[in-house]
Amino acid sequence: MTSLTGRVALVTGASQGIGRACAMALAKSGAKVALAARNEEKLKRGVEEITSSGGEAAAFQIDVADEDSIKNGVKAAIEKFGKIEILVNNAGVTRDTLVLRMKRSDWDTVINTNLTGAHLCTQAVMGSMLKQRWGRIINISSIFGQMGQAGQANYSASKAGLIGLTMAVAREVASRGITANAIAPGFIETAMTEALSPELKQEVLKMIPLGRTGTDADIANAVVFLASEGAGYITGNVLKVNGGMLMG
Repeated sequence: MTSLTGRVALVTGASQGIGRACAMALAKSGAKVALAARNEEKLKRGVEEITSSGGEAAAFQIDVADEDSIKNGVKAAIEKFGKIEILVNNAGVTRDTLVLRMKRSDWDTVINTNLTGAHLCTQAVMGSMLKQRWGRIINISSIFGQMGQAGQANYSASKAGLIGLTMAVAREVASRGITANAIAPGFIETAMTEALSPELKQEVLKMIPLGRTGTDADIANAVVFLASEGAGYITGNVLKVNGGMLMG
């Protein structure tokens, strides 16, 4: 197993789904984990699960659409753990509708949360990483940031923007021992996808060469790898975790 003993990670959107799975996997690999999200009760349950297994974790109520909330939450996490070395920008929302009908508020909400929030979280932890001269920034993008999706112009734009942000940051901080990479999940079984009809799920399944949908553990395993010493020569990369749905 990859060892992250002694490292400190901050995961946004850690109260459920992919974010929660990432927090659990990082803790299992030895990292101390700051779980961040808006739902404090769910965060506390995540912390309890980690600590009951012998890990170390703490909950921080952060709304990534609010700059002050990010600054205050990250400051509290650094005060608690002394540093932040691994950042997983996972928090995200959807507001799906066709371009013709999309309200400006739906566009702004998705961009502000999924893209601007990741930028602000990266800014907030950067000082700690520069001080350590070591860091891992891992942005959870999406296959739809690479191939687009009807009815998700705002979401696809935010996830494509996250890929551009990843590469720009990677170039800026590489000389300080900090890497920045993105993970682009394909069709993952989460609360978001549970609402889809069985017929639509079957249609999607036909497009996946591996013949199955992904799990949150598939993404969490990729996060642990990119956070490890073994991924030290990988930066500015987009790791596709999609079962072969999109290649190249």
